[in-house]
Amino acid sequence: MNRVKGIAMIISGAMLWGATGPLMQWSLGTFGFSPEFLSTVRLILAGLLLLGFLRLRGVQVTSIFKGRIWVRPLLIFAVFGMLGVQYTFVSAIEASDAVVATLLQFLAPVYIILFVSLRQKKFPPVYQITGMAGTLVGLFLLLTNGSLDKLAISGEALFWGLLVGLTFMFYTLYPARLMQEWGVMLVVGWSMLFGGAFMGLVKPIFLSSEWAKFQDVRAIWAMIAIIIVGTVAFVLFLSSMRFISPVETSILSSVEPLTAMIISVFWFQQLLAPPQLGGALIMLVFVTWLSLAGNIKPKKKNAGYSESSAS
Repeated sequence: MNRVKGIAMIISGAMLWGATGPLMQWSLGTFGFSPEFLSTVRLILAGLLLLGFLRLRGVQVTSIFKGRIWVRPLLIFAVFGMLGVQYTFVSAIEASDAVVATLLQFLAPVYIILFVSLRQKKFPPVYQITGMAGTLVGLFLLLTNGSLDKLAISGEALFWGLLVGLTFMFYTLYPARLMQEWGVMLVVGWSMLFGGAFMGLVKPIFLSSEWAKFQDVRAIWAMIAIIIVGTVAFVLFLSSMRFISPVETSILSSVEPLTAMIISVFWFQQLLAPPQLGGALIMLVFVTWLSLAGNIKPKKKNAGYSESSAS
């Protein structure tokens, strides 16, 4: 029963996060929000709402600060994990579109393999090298549209897209101990609040002229939808890992870019060119294959990989 629950969580979370991309793309294009403003408002309000919800349920939301040992990792996750994923994802959408940003996020497994290999100071096994090569072939087609003359997306979009994958890797690996000790929702709530506050300090939004954009009621509803849908997606994604393996999480989260593609087609009449579409499918196939191939390795090797990845 728990496994079914975990599968339902990851599929629902992936679909919601896939829907968040086009919604952000529409908000950026229609109202002219900046990634900094959108990220700050969304994270602060979502964090406050989530912590308020937990408090109403009787959770002592400040208990995490009683043991100072947890404050530092919480702040690190808030800035480099929660804010990192949110800001780079929005910036990648602004520089390209929701589909490309979502697909580039799927480079995270490649980053994880390279990180573990460097940490262990040895080459990855053949199946991982093959999987990475296939993923990079798909990425090449996505970025170039099959032409060597020029990129199909801008250099800025590529920069932010690569950072999305890196921050998503950190977001996935780093908070395991935090969430095991304090629960997913409490860690997500505080990390959203602290991540948004940090961005608000780096680029103050309280004096921003962008607040005037909320005179359009549609902007208010768009922000509410982004906050609710995105927050539920975060919670479902991280909660699913309590009930299913990282392999299943990786495979089933491929629903996310497919959702973004389908919504973009109907909402923006936006479809990737045939070589790009082929590249996207190749990326999804090889990321899935990487996960499946890793799952059939001996348990002893799996255990070592997991321990290295989570530490």
